[in-house]
This record gives sequence, structure tokens and C-alpha cells, in this order.
Amino acid sequence: MEEYKLFDAEYRLLDILWENEPVNSTELSLICLEKLGWKKSTTYNMIRKLSERGFVKNENATVSSVVRREQVARYEGEAIAEKYYGGSLPAFIAAFLDGRKISDEEAEELKKMIDKAKGK
Repeated sequence: MEEYKLFDAEYRLLDILWENEPVNSTELSLICLEKLGWKKSTTYNMIRKLSERGFVKNENATVSSVVRREQVARYEGEAIAEKYYGGSLPAFIAAFLDGRKISDEEAEELKKMIDKAKGK
């Protein structure tokens, strides 16, 4: 799967699934009723749609994810950077950090990430 774009409701179901997987579809519908106010039919329809799109699998009434949270987050981050900042990572980070203070530990972690991305 190359594209991980999700609608808000799809993401909310996946978020619950990531926290509880693998989970029985009936149990998942009960969790969605409690947390989202969804009827059983709504949850089952969402499972079906996400299954058709390759995000989840539903085997013998056990639902589990096919994509990881990190894959979706990366896609969404890249889409935002592309849409609002012309794909420029420095512009995206500058906008995110504008007016925000970061700790020495966070700065060091970011430096390590940059070094790793550069292949050092």
C-alpha cells in the first residue's frame, strides 16, 4: 500500500484498533460504542471499508491492523509538508517550532535524527 490517507472516522477506528489488537469484531464494536458512540453497524461498515482498502484484516471475526500508526503518521506529515510548505522540510519544521521552546534533550534528539537521515 502506497497511500495512507485516512478520513477522520477511519483514523479514530484505527487508533482504537492499534491500542487493542488483535480484537474480536464484536468487542471492537463495543469499544467504539463506548468511545465514539457508534452503532454496531457503523463499526462493521468501517471495518469492511478499511479492509477493502488494505488497512485492516478481519479473519474469523478477529480484526487487526495491516498498517502501523507510524506509517500513517509519516504519510500525513509528508502530505502536510507538501500541501502547505511545498515539500520543504525546513519550512515545515520552522512553522512547527515558531515561538516554541525546546529542551536541550529535544534539540540533541533532533540532531541525531538529522545525522541519521544524512547517513552519518
